[in-house]
Amino acid sequence: MKFVDNCIETDRIFYKRLFRTAVPVILQSLITTGVNLMDNIMLGQLTETALGASTQANQFISLFTFAIMGISMGSSVLSSRFYGAGDSKSLKKIITIALRFGLILGAVFTLANVLFPEQIMSLYIKKGETSFIEAGVTYLRWSTATYLLMSVSFVCTNILRSAGMTHVPLIASICAFGVNVGANYVFIFGKLGMPALGVAGAALGTVLARIVETTILLVYFFRDKKIHYRPRDILLPCGDLVGDFVRISVPVMLSDTLLGLGDSVLAIIMGQIGASFVSANSITMVVQRVSTIFITGLAFSSCFLTGQVLGERRIQAARKQGYTYLFLGLVIGAAASVIIQLISGPVVNAYKISDETKDIAFSLMNAVSVIIIFRSSNSILTKGVLRGGGDTKFLLAADMSTMWLIAVPLGALAGLVLHLHAFWIYIFLHSDQIIKAIWCIFRLKSGKWIKKVKGLDL
Repeated sequence: MKFVDNCIETDRIFYKRLFRTAVPVILQSLITTGVNLMDNIMLGQLTETALGASTQANQFISLFTFAIMGISMGSSVLSSRFYGAGDSKSLKKIITIALRFGLILGAVFTLANVLFPEQIMSLYIKKGETSFIEAGVTYLRWSTATYLLMSVSFVCTNILRSAGMTHVPLIASICAFGVNVGANYVFIFGKLGMPALGVAGAALGTVLARIVETTILLVYFFRDKKIHYRPRDILLPCGDLVGDFVRISVPVMLSDTLLGLGDSVLAIIMGQIGASFVSANSITMVVQRVSTIFITGLAFSSCFLTGQVLGERRIQAARKQGYTYLFLGLVIGAAASVIIQLISGPVVNAYKISDETKDIAFSLMNAVSVIIIFRSSNSILTKGVLRGGGDTKFLLAADMSTMWLIAVPLGALAGLVLHLHAFWIYIFLHSDQIIKAIWCIFRLKSGKWIKKVKGLDL
């Protein structure tokens, strides 16, 4: 009973608040994962080249996703505090700073995508796999518009979530899902009189979906009366909060960007192992996304709610709720591990792949079911509670040291030097999840993760 009293939140209001925030985020993640699953299944009906090339091309787009997510989530740490404190003027300034940073970042990636697509794909595909590289270049070229669209949509999404308006991004994602699936079917296979574009069709479908999603978000964002942000506010002077943004948000951006870069390096290692490993990993990536849907929703919600609770100056409540989030994350992780084992057979057998690729895919599924338990507790702390408390410098150090000093060298050793079994290659590639999960639990216990923000005394 003492453990429950000290570490588990029993207030029904807390769970109602969590439910209202987490469910729309979970549903939105489910929709996003559904889009990725449909992309994979449709491209998997063509060739392994189409499937593997699009997955590897998406690694570069994912690198941008990590970076823009870092900006948007970092800004939401501050926006949730100011929203909880009722400081609308500071809230507007944080939105302005985040949009400016996001658009600059989107422009940089757009330029790289236009000028260096061949060089980018050469990093992710083994030398000599010409058809893979060409298909990946095609995907990147058709995806050029996605970076600036994502810059705006990600910032708007997480600001709205931090203010408790999670239903708006959900509605936008539902509409984008319909557009994406429909456009993919039409343009990949050449239906309704359209040409069969294959890999290019998948990229085009995603871009069209992003346009719809961003448009819906902007229309609501600029008409909302709670946040009351208007287009003219992009010119708002906000120098007084740049320091707090840099101190709290920039470490999140760096952390997520370097994690994305680390994932890209891991993808490069997989690409050098061989085409069969790449295709098998493409299949498991969809299952990973499905398995982390609930934990992602819980992690994001815990970040926003922790920020709001601290903005309300309820320090002890934030500490207790932090343990509650961790406990829920462990339960969800264990459940996800079981589900992966149950669905791995039907998922792998749904693809038209070689026997070698199929064997590797099953081995990777087994490894995913182990790592997911650690990933769940890790995500709930790094992307949720500790981030919501403003402990972004610690998280930057934890992310970088475990990724670059543990996962990358061990993964390269296992896959490129020792040529271990696929199961162990995957375990070593993601060994940072294990170390970081344990480290962050001790950080949660210390209480040092709760940081002050200018103008908001704790």
